[in-house]
Amino acid sequence: MKVIKDFEDYEILDMASGQKLERWNGVLLSRPDPQIIWPVKSKKSLWDSVDAKYTRSKTGGGEWHVYNKDMDDSWTVSWKDLTFNLKLMGFKHTGLFPEQSYNWNIIRNKIANSTKKSVKVLNLFAYTGGASVAALSAGAEVVHVDSSKGMVEWAKENVRSSGLGDKPIRFLVDDVVKFVEREIRRGNKYDIIIMDPPSFGRGSNKEIWNIESDLYNLVELCTQILSDDPIMFLINSYTTGLSMNVLKDVLMLTVNEKYKGYIDCDEVGIPMKDSDLVLPCGIYARWEKEKYEE
Repeated sequence: MKVIKDFEDYEILDMASGQKLERWNGVLLSRPDPQIIWPVKSKKSLWDSVDAKYTRSKTGGGEWHVYNKDMDDSWTVSWKDLTFNLKLMGFKHTGLFPEQSYNWNIIRNKIANSTKKSVKVLNLFAYTGGASVAALSAGAEVVHVDSSKGMVEWAKENVRSSGLGDKPIRFLVDDVVKFVEREIRRGNKYDIIIMDPPSFGRGSNKEIWNIESDLYNLVELCTQILSDDPIMFLINSYTTGLSMNVLKDVLMLTVNEKYKGYIDCDEVGIPMKDSDLVLPCGIYARWEKEKYEE
């Protein structure tokens, strides 16, 4: 497992009874996580100090309970030289996945060490743009695609907050598959492709997405828009039951068939403060032309 260690504005303070207690730049949140199956709290007093807690409903969904009346509707956290905007969203989210900082480091390293005059990056299912901001900050040209207009607007906020508003990035509200098909017809190419596909979803025009039936075909399509000398192809996933080795096999059967390179796959986790416990937070598979050395 790859464990993040360099996100100073974020930490897990405790975990118990299906909830994680988190510090986001001074804001304490309690959010559900189904993998926390033990009942033991290590820091009982801190749980009484949460600013907000998300609880699930027995009928599905859930809601936020805000206990700190002075808490702002939005606030920021920083990772290295980047700044991201957070908000309490439906379905327990805040707009950022701190464990992805493991991948942001690699993205920036690949771009910074490239001998190409300009590195072109495509971020699909790009959400609020953590990977887009990381790539942009390293000097790449970025195309950011998501089917949600609200998420794209949020990504624009993150670019501006990180002082990158004048850098070369295009934002598109579009269905990912249809966008890639159009890029094939246009002949556009990318050196790095990143994707974080949901388990299920809908495109900008209500197109249906199912990761089990659609992922392989999308990755295969994407091989047609990789440059002649690509740098990296990264797939992240939070789909329950989907193995990291399945993602690796997809890359083996598609990208690596066309461009021989190296494939790495693993879990990403976040350690609990002052503890040996580590919370698993998703999986990835990464094809790369040159093997990344940590």
